[in-house]
Amino acid sequence: MDKLLLIDDEADVLYSFRRIFDSPDLELHTAPSGEEGLRLISQIKPDLVISDIRMAGINGLETLRRIRQLDPKLPVILMTAYGTTQTAIEAMKLGAYDYQLKPFDVPKLKALVANALKAARDMRQAVTLQPMLEDEDYDVGVVGRSDAMQTVFKLIGQVAGTDATVLVTGESGTGKELVARSIYSYSRRADKPFLAINCAAIPENLLESELFGHEKGAFTGATQQRIGKFEQCDGGTLFLDEIGDMSPATQTKMLRVLQSGTFERVGGNETIKVDVRVIAATNRNLEEEVARKQFREDLFYRLNVVRIHMPPLRDRRGDVRLLVDYFLRKLAGPGGKPKSIGEATLVALESYHWPGNVRELENVLRRATVVAKGLAILPADLPGEVVAGSTPTAAPVRPAPAESGAATASVPGPIAANVPADLQSLAQALFRLARGESKLKVIPAVERILVIEALREVRGNQVQAAKLLGITRATLRKRIEKFGIKQELAVN
Repeated sequence: MDKLLLIDDEADVLYSFRRIFDSPDLELHTAPSGEEGLRLISQIKPDLVISDIRMAGINGLETLRRIRQLDPKLPVILMTAYGTTQTAIEAMKLGAYDYQLKPFDVPKLKALVANALKAARDMRQAVTLQPMLEDEDYDVGVVGRSDAMQTVFKLIGQVAGTDATVLVTGESGTGKELVARSIYSYSRRADKPFLAINCAAIPENLLESELFGHEKGAFTGATQQRIGKFEQCDGGTLFLDEIGDMSPATQTKMLRVLQSGTFERVGGNETIKVDVRVIAATNRNLEEEVARKQFREDLFYRLNVVRIHMPPLRDRRGDVRLLVDYFLRKLAGPGGKPKSIGEATLVALESYHWPGNVRELENVLRRATVVAKGLAILPADLPGEVVAGSTPTAAPVRPAPAESGAATASVPGPIAANVPADLQSLAQALFRLARGESKLKVIPAVERILVIEALREVRGNQVQAAKLLGITRATLRKRIEKFGIKQELAVN
């Protein structure tokens, strides 16, 4: 019989697990804290541990770190309702078997537990321990809660502690260089140089010299010796962007340095040895380039040790709101107040196909913050192609994220829903949002915005707001408390 240990300080989660994993083939143990969980591990010898991250006492990451010291082969699944880039990367870097966001999907969780228990039986390899990071902000700049981005975060965490060559693929503007910088930031080379070079931006006859350097007199204009990027980056990480544009001659020299760590400067005979980790990126399909004899097959396999694919923004529309929030805060600067944004504007951004991906979204928001006449960004502040390429929506209602419970988000003007057609359009717009963002709970989100708008309409008078909503004042007070609405932030 397999033993499962759940570490969580929320009673309802413990109760849910008892119901979900009520099986004669599974023995479930629970612990309300990391300290108690560590004590039980020594006592019951579980086959799998599932732990919350945010708990009183030691948190889930610290618990994971101590479990790795107790038993490196014990699989640990971490879960939290407050997923961030850093948390996902750090969890995988510390050796978590997987990382799940609350609220979890029960069939998916059951399948994950079954796979983890099988992995335990198959004697997993020990995991290298890495120091824990405390910062949970989006400092890295790779933002997302979609399944595709969670996969990216996990791969970054898994590969960061190694020296494996990484190939990052994806369309232009998806954030491939940010992935490379994330790997570097979490690697053991983080205190060494990180250099980036765009292979497509440098003329073919100069790229070899840029990478490997040249000797004085090697070619016309070579008036002195030059040290290339590989020598400059010795001990560190070199990011080669758009490597698919590299010429065949340079590909040959690149293959050698990846195989042996040695090369000669252009025009030189001295063999130079370096210790450089290479992370490459391309928006081309290198398999097709290999088939057309435009890219060396042996170099492709040397680069493609670990591949991380960055999905296009149109395939992770549920991340658009997170990215909007991130960029608006970034554009506001330290201590600045970011622009607010209406629901109609958000839906337009979510509906657009984004051929330029995340880079295009950032540029659109940069423009919108400049041209916006008020404190909120409206559809009229977006470029015409974004509005034309999006689905028409109802009036600008902005439900706050269902998990946040905070009232710091700005709320636009009153809901324009005075005829049934508008209400129907509003419902359709909300359902489109729900399909694109699995975490959005439509009814609580609408209920919250209605309470806020009612209070705004009557300038905070709870009696009048309750009448507008058709509920009692006591019920209104319960909703205000339930949704964490602070009237001083929500009412003009």
